[in-house]
Amino acid sequence: MTELKRDLGAWGAASIVVGTIIGSGIFLVPKSMVQHVGSAEMVALVWVAGGFLSLFGALTYAELAAAMPEAGGEYVYLREAYGPFWGFIYGWTQMWVAKSGSIATLATGFFYYLANFLPQLEQVWGTVPLPLGTGGGPLELRSGQFLSVALILGLALVNYFGVKVGGGVQVAVTALKIVLILFIIGAGVLWRGAASGAAAPVAATGGMAGFFAALVAALWAYDGWNNLSMVASEVRAPQRNLPRALIWGTAAVMLIYLSANFAYFHVLSAGEVAATERVASEMMRRVLGSWGADAVSLAAMISIFAALNGTILSGSRVPYAMARDGYFFRSLKTVHPQHHTPSVSILALSVWGAVLTLSGRFEQLFTYVIFASWILYGMTAASVIVLRRKRPDLVRPYRTLGYPAVPVLFVLAALGLVLSTLFMSPRESLLGLAIIFAGLPFYFYWQKRRS
Repeated sequence: MTELKRDLGAWGAASIVVGTIIGSGIFLVPKSMVQHVGSAEMVALVWVAGGFLSLFGALTYAELAAAMPEAGGEYVYLREAYGPFWGFIYGWTQMWVAKSGSIATLATGFFYYLANFLPQLEQVWGTVPLPLGTGGGPLELRSGQFLSVALILGLALVNYFGVKVGGGVQVAVTALKIVLILFIIGAGVLWRGAASGAAAPVAATGGMAGFFAALVAALWAYDGWNNLSMVASEVRAPQRNLPRALIWGTAAVMLIYLSANFAYFHVLSAGEVAATERVASEMMRRVLGSWGADAVSLAAMISIFAALNGTILSGSRVPYAMARDGYFFRSLKTVHPQHHTPSVSILALSVWGAVLTLSGRFEQLFTYVIFASWILYGMTAASVIVLRRKRPDLVRPYRTLGYPAVPVLFVLAALGLVLSTLFMSPRESLLGLAIIFAGLPFYFYWQKRRS
């Protein structure tokens, strides 16, 4: 039987962490954050809080990944800690909504930024006479959506031909992304225009409600640090490389985010940040003129490209792991005899992500699933404690620094996010649960067939 091959080195592993975390969030979310907390100092505090929570998650996952370096990431940890049902629920969510929705969102974001250079991509190519569009109207298809589909399928083929190929692309594009972001940071920090950092705080939500709302935005920008665990079975020397890549990759992103926001608020006042949709573009326009704003669009496109490649590379291992255990379609456990990749799973996840891109409804689906996804993230972090008791014999090359406080704090943060989402968006939260638990009949069918 052909197996997956450990062709992903230390740099490839680290680039998956950094490359999938840094997408479009760093270019967009400061506006929302300052509207909630009102000042540059509070925005920085939120970035620090979100960074440490993400780092706590990485520290916790590092123990699990080093002890169980298998394909599937959270699917494996939930299966081992709580049984196959919770592993299936996680994998079902990733395949049909969460990971495929991320692929669709990233590909669409790429098309939006490219439209700054090619406005014709925004033109409506045709309509589908079904009530799938905005407000229940017909669904409009734009030229850029077909470009997004081509991008997804192109990267699917790149990853089809081997994790070494996909990992090499990830390293190269992530390196280019970081260079461009450092250029943007440097341009802002070295700017010698009129200082605006001392401007009065803007009117904001304020209080704990504002802080938590801003924290949700920050955590969205930090999301993706867990993706490396999904491809753990293809990382060389996993007991050493997995913890290092998870921890140091997340810490590096935290430093980049803080530096970028220092640059933003060095050039723009809090009020200006709160009033602009694309804070990085506005900052660079102030510093270098229109070509500076174009440089940000280019950096955002490369950033999104790297995040999309990393998402396809890592996310495709989840349905593969489910199929290998008998809890998903059999064909998805196929490993290509020459390239040693989960070839059918890569194509299936990518094609479904492309369909969501054309549907125009993926953003709503993705909103629905945030609630249940964070329940599963919290359960995964808690599985470190569960497995310490349930599997004391399990070899643990790395043990979570600050145990048990670090995983407990992460679980409490996940619980807070879940409760906040339930309170703020009860309809979306309940619909998210409905979408996920729609998989129950399939679980019992595959369980019966497996037995």
